[in-house]
Amino acid sequence: MNDTGTAGVIARPPVLLLAALLLGLVSDRLLPSPFAVPEAGLVRWTIAGSLILVGLALAAAGIRNFTRAATPVPTNEPTRTLVTTGVHGWTRNPIYLGMFLLYGGIGVAARSPWTLILTLPLALTIRYGVVAREEAYLERRFGDAYRHYQARVRRWL
Repeated sequence: MNDTGTAGVIARPPVLLLAALLLGLVSDRLLPSPFAVPEAGLVRWTIAGSLILVGLALAAAGIRNFTRAATPVPTNEPTRTLVTTGVHGWTRNPIYLGMFLLYGGIGVAARSPWTLILTLPLALTIRYGVVAREEAYLERRFGDAYRHYQARVRRWL
């Protein structure tokens, strides 16, 4: 281990997600929708519910892995251990992936076109303002161990 600092992300990811969600929901009320999300009743609720449940389960599994490894989840604290097993064995970012599924599920459930439109800017912000900084930090901190993990496990899926 070489670096004991933090990743220096632009903001905590849950704050970014909540900000995008609130901006999307407020925009739905204040700006005319560029398109309407169909009611679709049971289909919409099935899709929304599935996204929300899978997202919550994935994020919870990632948090549980960090907790079991005694490494902090918040990005503003130094990482103590490189977690590579469990759900982290098939995606390097299960918590963020789960948060995106949750976000999308809420957007579908709320029939919020602006929330769904904001998914792309949110994804770019998380990718470059959070994940890229975390990856550089983890490479400095864990060196070859992290590079081998990167080569073995995909960033998202």
